[in-house]
Amino acid sequence: MANYSDIKFSGTSAQEPSFRNIIINGDMNIAQRGTSVSSISTTQYGSLDRFQMLTQTAGSAVFTMSQDTDVPSGQGFAKSQKIDVTTALDPYASGNFTNIRYIMEGQHLQYLKKGTANAESLTLSFWVKSNKTGTYIAELFDADNTRQISKAYTIDSASTWEKKTITFAGDTTGTLDNDNARSLDLRFWLGAGTDYTSGTLNTSWNSSTNANRAVGQVNFADSTSNDFWITGVQLEAGTSASNFEFLPYDVNLKRCQRYYWRNNSSNSSFGSGVFSTSTAPQLYVQHPTNMRAAPSFSFGNNIYVGSGSSSNTVSSLSINSGISTSFVTCNLSGNGGNAQNGAVGYITSGYIDASSEL
Repeated sequence: MANYSDIKFSGTSAQEPSFRNIIINGDMNIAQRGTSVSSISTTQYGSLDRFQMLTQTAGSAVFTMSQDTDVPSGQGFAKSQKIDVTTALDPYASGNFTNIRYIMEGQHLQYLKKGTANAESLTLSFWVKSNKTGTYIAELFDADNTRQISKAYTIDSASTWEKKTITFAGDTTGTLDNDNARSLDLRFWLGAGTDYTSGTLNTSWNSSTNANRAVGQVNFADSTSNDFWITGVQLEAGTSASNFEFLPYDVNLKRCQRYYWRNNSSNSSFGSGVFSTSTAPQLYVQHPTNMRAAPSFSFGNNIYVGSGSSSNTVSSLSINSGISTSFVTCNLSGNGGNAQNGAVGYITSGYIDASSEL
């Protein structure tokens, strides 16, 4: 494996180590699912890789998440994440909430020494813009130990890009598991009911009490005129923010593909293998990089039979998933054209999604 410690990327000085930003795709350049996902009313990953829309409003609030070209001037960013309210909700019901969540693996965070006397502080910096001014909440949530800390920031001027910097103290309680599972969340709150706002904002690490998590948060979802943009998200060890660390596009993409990748070209085949019977092609799908865990799949339903000229509808799939290569048996509703045992088959249309998101 390459030694990345000596590589210096844009925005990195001799005193700033590479890969200091814990957040992958903080510049919002990668959007494998598409540049816009509409009708978001339940929790899902939207257009921007690694950023999840976490919303529980029983469908009462609806959003569009998109990749946008509105960015702070002269800062080096080309893309931002935009959240648009398409169905408003005012007020939120007591147990309802909406936030943007980024989930981190514990094995990526061991150097923070959380749960020890030497626990590192974390500094969050980002650029934000909205026509809905007021108080917003940024939160770190320790899923391994059910602990959290929240900090308020203010959008002061409507429809104006503003840079925010927030420092969270180190937590001397609760070590993070050293594995590839969910350990720490970063959340940008957008709205919440009284279950999350009726207490006192918890600005130091404590066991999680819902009432103290989002106190003072404005209701961003109160109007369909409201939009929220964010970019340049950086979370790093220490008590001060360094320059945003710009990674090359290909490096950024590979890091995102550890969690999710899509092939959506209808003009090029992917996956290859042979027919064990005339209706059961067995295909190997090579992942572009080793994934976090064996992925789940969804993909288009046409299989081209290499020994003939027909496409056949997939009636069911059997998938043996692996982190580098997956083995897929496709049961066809047709007869496989004139395929014989040993004939070549491959997926030729639609798209394939492979996901090992946290």
